[in-house]
Amino acid sequence: MTARKEEVGPSGLASALVASGALQSDWLPTFHAVPRDMFVPARIWPGIPAGTRQNALVDRDTDPNGWLTAVYSDIPLTTQWDDGKHTGDDVGRTPTSSNSQPRMVFGMLGDLDVRKPHKAMEIGTGTGWNAALMSFRLGSEKVVSIEYDPEVAKAASANLRDAGLSPLVIVGDGRLGYPEEAPYDRVIATCSIGEVPYTWVEQTVTGGIIVAPWGTGYGGEAIARLVVGSDGTASGHFTRSSAFMRLRQQRANRAQHAVYLKGQEWPADGVKSTTTLSPADIDGWVEQFAISLRVPGTFWSVENDDDGSYVVWFYSDDTQSWASIDYEPGVTEYLVVQSGPRRLWDETEAAYQWWEEQGRPNFDRFGLTVDSGGDHAWLDTPDNLIQI
Repeated sequence: MTARKEEVGPSGLASALVASGALQSDWLPTFHAVPRDMFVPARIWPGIPAGTRQNALVDRDTDPNGWLTAVYSDIPLTTQWDDGKHTGDDVGRTPTSSNSQPRMVFGMLGDLDVRKPHKAMEIGTGTGWNAALMSFRLGSEKVVSIEYDPEVAKAASANLRDAGLSPLVIVGDGRLGYPEEAPYDRVIATCSIGEVPYTWVEQTVTGGIIVAPWGTGYGGEAIARLVVGSDGTASGHFTRSSAFMRLRQQRANRAQHAVYLKGQEWPADGVKSTTTLSPADIDGWVEQFAISLRVPGTFWSVENDDDGSYVVWFYSDDTQSWASIDYEPGVTEYLVVQSGPRRLWDETEAAYQWWEEQGRPNFDRFGLTVDSGGDHAWLDTPDNLIQI
């Protein structure tokens, strides 16, 4: 939901966020005291609420009304491409910094349940808006924000100063946290992760809360809300779907398609079969999330044709296995080719069937437990670990 044209501005966005349930009444004074426009640069690429794509550049200097409309719409705003290497007007290759969708910002702050006298650590300063919201609520001395990119951190610090706020902004590796100011009552990540750094658990008080977007390299992502226990673990359910930029140190380094086929033409040494499960049935965000938990160490890509048909390719991280499935509109049986020690389509189909057998659970039935040995996903209760 976005603000109606006649309501462009903070009040219109506030109305939309309150109506959505994301912005609770106790956060309204903070919302109005820390206007989003103070934390958005002149050049932005507005996002699309239902997806991860970006629209064309909007420049405040040439289109101030369009810029203000974008800022006070419930959409994410890309502010950097390709770690700052892209400087043109077109979209870059990969968005690497943004001002997050307001509905997600306040939804996550609600999950965090952050209030005085809490001390909070944020991973991923970005434009500084989230750090500003927490600083106004808690006091600047109670907020530490870590940003890996020095230029992004510099711009965020300037935004915060202009807003009269002064949280501690650290340039560094967010995986390490910031032990100098530990312990923290609350930890929030505004970048997605594939594994929760155990340092975050160690730097959080017993009973403290960690909120972070979590997902494997396969696809699908959700917000994990973890409570730190006295036994040194952190555990809790996922609360909602999400789509954040990856923590830079956890980005995937994937081999090219040609590596898998070893210089041969498809189908190479692959074994052919057919399936009645359409690839269109497994591309939803929660479907991807569920499959990813049962089919670890994999990722996929799509090769589209002009006639509406496409091929979905599945790859193992170790480059030893691959699979493909051909989709054609109107057919009910699909060609599958698989190669390598793992039968990736068979694993994917079995994982999808498992998800259906569990009653097609949404994100909030899944959960995560983190200990010194890593992350452990579960369904409904922590003792019901998802067996891979």
